[in-house]
Amino acid sequence: MTSLLDRWVDAVRGAGATAEEQDLAAAGAYLLGRWSEPQRQYHDVHHLSAVLDVVDEHAGLVPHPDRVRLAAWMHDAIYDPRALGDANERDSAEFAEGLLTTVGMPAEVSAEVARLVGLTAGHATGDDDPDGELLCDADLAILATDHERYTAYTAAIRREYAHISDDTFRAARAQVLVSLLELPAIYRHAPLRERWEATARRNMEAELRVLAAG
Repeated sequence: MTSLLDRWVDAVRGAGATAEEQDLAAAGAYLLGRWSEPQRQYHDVHHLSAVLDVVDEHAGLVPHPDRVRLAAWMHDAIYDPRALGDANERDSAEFAEGLLTTVGMPAEVSAEVARLVGLTAGHATGDDDPDGELLCDADLAILATDHERYTAYTAAIRREYAHISDDTFRAARAQVLVSLLELPAIYRHAPLRERWEATARRNMEAELRVLAAG
C-alpha cells in the first residue's frame, strides 16, 4: 500500500515541482505533522486520506488531478477551531502557495492550488470548474456515509469545538448545515451526485432535527 508521503511526492512531482526528492519528502513530512496536531479530532490525517481516496477514484473526471490532490493536502493544512469565519481556508490557501513555491512549483500551478483551497470555505464553485468541483465533492463525501460513520463524524466535530457552549455550537452548526442544504447541489460531478446527494441530504436534515431538539 502506498504511504501518504509517497502519494504526496507523486502528486507534487506530477504537478510540476522541481525540487530534489529529499526536499519534497521533507515538505510532505512537515504537512503530515500539521495534519496530526492535537486540536484535530476530525480534520486529521484520516480525513486527508479519505479526501485523497475520493480524488484518486474519480481522477478521470478532471483535467488536472494532481492539482486537486495537492489542494486536498493543503485545504486544512492550517486548522484552528477557534479561528473566525473563513480564516482557516484563507490561511491554508496562502500557506499552500508559499510551500509549493519553495519546492519549485510553477507559479501558475501554486496559485491555482491556492484558489482551489479557497473554494472549501463555502463549497460553492463557478461554472466550468471540474477541478474545484471534485475537491469540494471529496471534502464533503463524509456527509453521505452510513449512520454510524456520520454520527462519529458529528461527534468528532463537536470535540473540536469543545471550547464553546452547547447552545452556541448548535446554532453555528445548524447555520453550516443550512448553507450546504441551500446549495443547488451538494455534489457537482454527476456520478457522485447520483450516488451521494440523497443520502447526504437525509443525514443533514436528521442532524438539524437533533440540533433543534437540543
